[in-house]
Amino acid sequence: MAIPQQGRAFSTEPMAHGLDESVIVVVELYKLAVEMADRVSARRSVANAFFLSIQTAFLGAVGVTLASVRSEPGWLAPVITLAGFAISAAWWLQLRSYRDLNAAKFQVINKVETQLPIRIFSDEWALLKPASAASPAAVSPAAVSPSASATATEAGPPSLKGHHYTELGASERTIPWIFAALHALLLLGRMLG
Repeated sequence: MAIPQQGRAFSTEPMAHGLDESVIVVVELYKLAVEMADRVSARRSVANAFFLSIQTAFLGAVGVTLASVRSEPGWLAPVITLAGFAISAAWWLQLRSYRDLNAAKFQVINKVETQLPIRIFSDEWALLKPASAASPAAVSPAAVSPSASATATEAGPPSLKGHHYTELGASERTIPWIFAALHALLLLGRMLG
């Protein structure tokens, strides 16, 4: 199997580092998997920016026009609220899809790491969320190196001691619900006002 020369961090000559060709192939596949996971995260950030812009513009337009329009038809407020809920639901579903995709990618990365001398992502995850607290889907016990598990439970970095790690995705998925609540409050305000 020919390995492309671009992006090499080290020589591909097997004897240059005392590695055989199969180890080099595993390292290259590992690098590709990590880059693909990073690209999914970048696409998620772009999608979040898009939905945040849409929601902000939508709520801003609704708020500005409501102040000047008092004789709106009775069906308009529920339709506008439904549109806001639909945008929030689409955003939340897309975030869930990205989460599932990244979870699968990191399971593959963790599996490949078992063939490498160090386990960067598995060890990092073990430090953030010890294996006993992590969900089985997030980290398999085989994927966490024994040294990382001991380090995570014994000492851990000073910044993590006594703190509970909250995944970015967990807080990120609450934002669409906040916008849905804002749409509901606007509907309530229109109905009472």
